[in-house]
Amino acid sequence: MDYSSLKPGDKHYRAYIGPPLQYDFMGATQFRLLCSLGLRAHHQVLDLGCGSLRAGRFLINYLEPGNYCGIEPNQWLIDEGIKEQVGDSLIAIKKPRFDTNSEFNTAVFGQNFDFIIAQSIFSHTGNDLIPGALSNIYGSLNDNGIALLTFIKGEKDFDGDGWIYPECVEFTLPKIYEFTANAGF
Repeated sequence: MDYSSLKPGDKHYRAYIGPPLQYDFMGATQFRLLCSLGLRAHHQVLDLGCGSLRAGRFLINYLEPGNYCGIEPNQWLIDEGIKEQVGDSLIAIKKPRFDTNSEFNTAVFGQNFDFIIAQSIFSHTGNDLIPGALSNIYGSLNDNGIALLTFIKGEKDFDGDGWIYPECVEFTLPKIYEFTANAGF
């Protein structure tokens, strides 16, 4: 299929979560980054905003059964990711777990994680949602766990609330540090 006519945010499993022509590249980049930071097959990983399993397809295949968890409020994205990228057989073998809460409730799996990745979540999140999300992430990390969180650094702080999508928001470094420090990081 030619994905070049799709724009980020279009209702297609490759486009809804970002530039469709970078789908493979971004998923592989996230996987490589995690591995370079020490990810091994026995680790527990939470993919916050797992979308259509752009990174999840690499992680599910790599991790031991039951070690991948994903949170995505749009069930259709998870379903399309399984259908188009992972397959029911690998799901049966690797036993990933998913939740569709939109409150960034990382405690739904009843465990802590070695790695939590939130790729391009806080680039679409307003001031009211970030503190709770970061607190949940911090509370769900193992003692030596690593959280990989992306923000867009800007010259001024976004001053709105809610979920801003597909547009992006920016924050200054002092504001990002304030958010993370207040959450316990």
